[in-house]
Amino acid sequence: MDKTRYDIVIIGGGIVGLATAMALTQRTKSSILVLEAENRLAFHQTGNNSGVIHSGIYYKPGSLKAENCVRGRLALYKFCEDHNIAHEHCGKVIVALHPEELPALETLEKRGVANGLEGVRRLTASEIKDYEPYATGIAGLVVPQTGIVDYVAVVNKYAELVKEAGGEIRTNSRVTGFKKVGDEFVLTTPTGEVTCAALINCGGLQSDRIAEMCGVDPGLQIIPFRGEYYDIAEEKRDLVKNLIYPVPDPRFPFLGVHFTRRVTGGIEAGPNAVLAFKREGYKMFSISAPDMAQYLFYGGFWRMASKYWKIAIGEYYRSFSKKAFVEALRKLVPDLDINDLTRGGAGVRAQALTPDGALVDDFRIVEAKNMVHVLNAPSPAATASIAIGQSIAEMAQKNFGLK
Repeated sequence: MDKTRYDIVIIGGGIVGLATAMALTQRTKSSILVLEAENRLAFHQTGNNSGVIHSGIYYKPGSLKAENCVRGRLALYKFCEDHNIAHEHCGKVIVALHPEELPALETLEKRGVANGLEGVRRLTASEIKDYEPYATGIAGLVVPQTGIVDYVAVVNKYAELVKEAGGEIRTNSRVTGFKKVGDEFVLTTPTGEVTCAALINCGGLQSDRIAEMCGVDPGLQIIPFRGEYYDIAEEKRDLVKNLIYPVPDPRFPFLGVHFTRRVTGGIEAGPNAVLAFKREGYKMFSISAPDMAQYLFYGGFWRMASKYWKIAIGEYYRSFSKKAFVEALRKLVPDLDINDLTRGGAGVRAQALTPDGALVDDFRIVEAKNMVHVLNAPSPAATASIAIGQSIAEMAQKNFGLK
């Protein structure tokens, strides 16, 4: 018979949920349970990203993303070394293609310096080829701190350490109901009811709904954006040494289609960013009428759409047209041919949207009585996971009165 009462329940078995559980087991003797909706950990965002250890160059100095990414990157590299998790500290190149991108490239360079990155350096057109011989551009940045890792392997090690420390993890345990009984919470799952004194919501794509279920107004709605990848043919993998990124569009919180070498082997190209018709919709024609209705009846969605409709049309065009997708990639690596790519996997990013139509650009974590809700934790949350987990554990110690 499974135990039914715990001091702390964490909803969500992705990288943030497991990092939080790991941090709590290091700080408290409280009983901890992680509830994961799917049949395995890291099923959604964590298991479908590009496997990049981000440097912190993109993020506004002083933001939660900047602070947690820089601190988390250092911690993640050490964690991987300590636990023999395959990773590489390979660096990346950001390439400017047009003169109008040069101010944004300069902004990135300044942010890198402000965020404490060492060795970030401007590149001329010819110097780009010292790092990526087949890449082209008018200028670039080399970012030595960037790396690659298998985040599923990282999560599995987090989970192992949680269980070794006495924490418990249950899969196939989607939380479908919540009620408050006295000073405690009772959660309904397919594996039975669970009672807890405190709750941490790391529900990713469902985080806003979980907050609402718990009586907390999230003040935002999660909008799902699908990112699609292509795999580069084995005989053309020498076109990319490590990682090649464009200068991101500063109007949009996505990094643009890019090239990533995977630590598990192979080269991926992508992702794009298209509105998904289902919160967990990994296929092009995955549709959920309730999910669509929720955002179509949300005023913030239409305010966002009015700002970004031109960008959205381009993203959908690349989604449906392999030729258009390849043309975007060939701007970075001209020797790439349409026959060199085959359609790969996809991920869905949980992007928080406020009622005024703003895409939330920073992590958002809110507290309520005996609760912590992680409402926006897109990239670089995987890189920053150890730092985020430690921050949430500190909140929990104060909020929950842990000893």
